[in-house]
Amino acid sequence: MKKLILSFALAGLVSVSFAQKKVAKSAERNFKKGELTTALDEINEALQDPETKDDPANYLLKGKIQTKMFESGEVDDMSTVDVGRDAFDTFNSTMGMVDNDESSKVGKEVYKEDIDGMPENLRPYGIYTLKNVSFRKAIDTYEEDNFEMAYEYFALAADIDPVDTTMNFNAGYLANDLGKTAEAKKYFTRLLDIEEYNKLNAYYFLIQIANSEDNDPEEALRLIGEARKADPTDKTLAEYEIQLLLQLNKMDEALTSVVSALENDPKNPGILLRYGYLLEQSGDLEGALEQYKKSVEADPEFFEGNNYAGAIYLEKARVILNEVGGLSDEEWEAKSDAMNKEAEDLYRESIPYFTRASEIQPESTDILRILFQVHERLGNEAEKEKYNQKLIKLLGEDWLEEG
Repeated sequence: MKKLILSFALAGLVSVSFAQKKVAKSAERNFKKGELTTALDEINEALQDPETKDDPANYLLKGKIQTKMFESGEVDDMSTVDVGRDAFDTFNSTMGMVDNDESSKVGKEVYKEDIDGMPENLRPYGIYTLKNVSFRKAIDTYEEDNFEMAYEYFALAADIDPVDTTMNFNAGYLANDLGKTAEAKKYFTRLLDIEEYNKLNAYYFLIQIANSEDNDPEEALRLIGEARKADPTDKTLAEYEIQLLLQLNKMDEALTSVVSALENDPKNPGILLRYGYLLEQSGDLEGALEQYKKSVEADPEFFEGNNYAGAIYLEKARVILNEVGGLSDEEWEAKSDAMNKEAEDLYRESIPYFTRASEIQPESTDILRILFQVHERLGNEAEKEKYNQKLIKLLGEDWLEEG
């Protein structure tokens, strides 16, 4: 009797196991027929049964079903992205069951190449199909200006293939544009690990994120150091480095960086301006003026160079006039006329630079005020009135009282 009961029990187990295998087979048939919801329900049932849940072939089939559902899903619907993500997770689980051996039977199926134009019945619907479909959906949504969804699809494709530089850059670029800072850093940083990739654009974005969004200039400076090792001659990086060193008040390091940058790019107006600024901060007004003038010679349309050069002349005049104010009566008689004339000459020398700056930025009321005051100081009534009228036009009749 005991043997009979045991025989019935074993027969029951075989029957259940056989039934679940039939469910898996049915799921495969429905997958091929395009009955995807039914196929997914059936394979999920098989994966819940102790007898069939550990079969990697069943996980592979589930991933294929989800990939086909992903392909047919509405491109503008976030639930479609979720299906694609689920398929990716399923394929990862499948590979985990075969110790990530891509040369195994299941591994070869997961990573089977998906070739454009392949007949439907031969398409693998593996992980490369998933990536290719995600890429197509990314392009479609990007062309429709749906950048949120385009980001999601590029990000999925990038996660499927972490060494695909196009997918990762596009995902990082769109994430940054959408204000998804953490995601942008993820994809741009991933690019830095790809040896043969030209990493400069990724570095530019990471530097900007560190300095602006993360408010971490030290990290931005570290990234610049890495980037300059990759390309020591890059002019943009040199300017970034100088700017950050000034921002961090690292004047000695900034001066070293400026001198080095000018060796590679001696007529760069921005770097010449920063060199002048560093010299000005050290008290070397003559040296600063020389660099500001060089920046204008390199680019006559350089607003800052014209403005800073003019300001140095005014600063030198101010120093002289302060000295005049401190003269004793005896010194006043002997020196004041010559010193006042020297100061006036400096005011005159500032005029061409401020005039050019005003021509470059005619709406700059700060420059117009300076020109008004300089011409007033020199007694140039006609020029003074010209700038008065410009300021009235921009600020109103009472600009002088308000200002």
